[in-house]
Amino acid sequence: MTAVKPAVRVHREIAEIGREAWDACAAPTGDPFVSFDFLSILEESGCVASRTGWAPQHLSVEDEDGQVAGVMPLYLKSHSQGEYVFDHAWADAYERAGGRYYPKLQCSSPFSPVTGSRLIVRPDVDVDDGRSALLGGALTLCERMGASSLHVTFPRADEWDWMGQRGLLQRQDQQYHWENADYATFDDFLMALSSNRRKTIRRERRDAQEGLEIVALTGSDLTEAHWDAFFGFYMDTGSRKWGRPYLNRAFYSLLGQRMADKVLLVMARRPGGPWIAGALNLLGRDCLYGRHWGCAEDVPFLHFELCYYQAIEQAIRLGLPRVEAGAQGQHKIARGYLPSPVYSAHWIADPMLREPVARYLEREREAVEHDMRMLSEEYSPFRVER
Repeated sequence: MTAVKPAVRVHREIAEIGREAWDACAAPTGDPFVSFDFLSILEESGCVASRTGWAPQHLSVEDEDGQVAGVMPLYLKSHSQGEYVFDHAWADAYERAGGRYYPKLQCSSPFSPVTGSRLIVRPDVDVDDGRSALLGGALTLCERMGASSLHVTFPRADEWDWMGQRGLLQRQDQQYHWENADYATFDDFLMALSSNRRKTIRRERRDAQEGLEIVALTGSDLTEAHWDAFFGFYMDTGSRKWGRPYLNRAFYSLLGQRMADKVLLVMARRPGGPWIAGALNLLGRDCLYGRHWGCAEDVPFLHFELCYYQAIEQAIRLGLPRVEAGAQGQHKIARGYLPSPVYSAHWIADPMLREPVARYLEREREAVEHDMRMLSEEYSPFRVER
């Protein structure tokens, strides 16, 4: 294995590292959310910048030949928005006690509650050496910048375990994922469900599709007109859910220009009419990731159809092992998406905050694990073999 130099570099924009060097580390993961294109699009569109509270502080380490051997997507945050791992209570408690929680350092793919590699090491580099250099660099940067804490959100399970062994606090939550049991068709999936759930899903799909044209767009089929319509849906959903959407119109144009082959945009309209709803997905090597949804007209069950059932159909067609449908939503269980653990790791500088948070996280992990077992056992839509 290639050795890593101990020096760590800090980069104020991902372009300083460059596509070739970054993707030599990130591309083998098959994760579009840590690719150079995705992270650079966020920066170029202005969605990620100091003025939005996401100031890039990306880390890189080099091998003995001076080539980038590992990278870490890292941001200096002045708030806790766009992370999907909620630490607002920690911030409030610390500031009431006279501490200063912000700024903090955040290792993540911004605005993306998607599990993926966070301490990203080139495949020919010793993984422990690479991770140790990156994590050590992040903790040193945290101290030098006077940040209260370092948060690594939605890492892979093996990274989470590794960071826990090195003293970071471990947090666990759950999402709802669909697993492909080698289904050849959507009907094959339905046959794995209980009779009542089969009937309900067929009725929901029939009602949602009635009188509508539903198309799945990717690659060169995507146009600016599609993005115009979808951005309107996104803005409507964002304004109703959280007040200020994180992404701007330029982001979607750049996404279509640079990552069209990783995009699956499912759109609905009445024949000959304007688009009335859409769902954006990104394609990874082994997963279809559902990200954004919106509509201009309320059609019963259309949300379920575009976001969940179409995603399952496309995953089966493409031979992808699973669908991750984003954060929250117990209603997904009835549609075949079962509880699955997601993780985060946290380093807090002040022991006066670190110790109570550690006790809280231990209790929270137990509660999450109990909740996952209960939901899977009592609410699973799948047939129970006798």
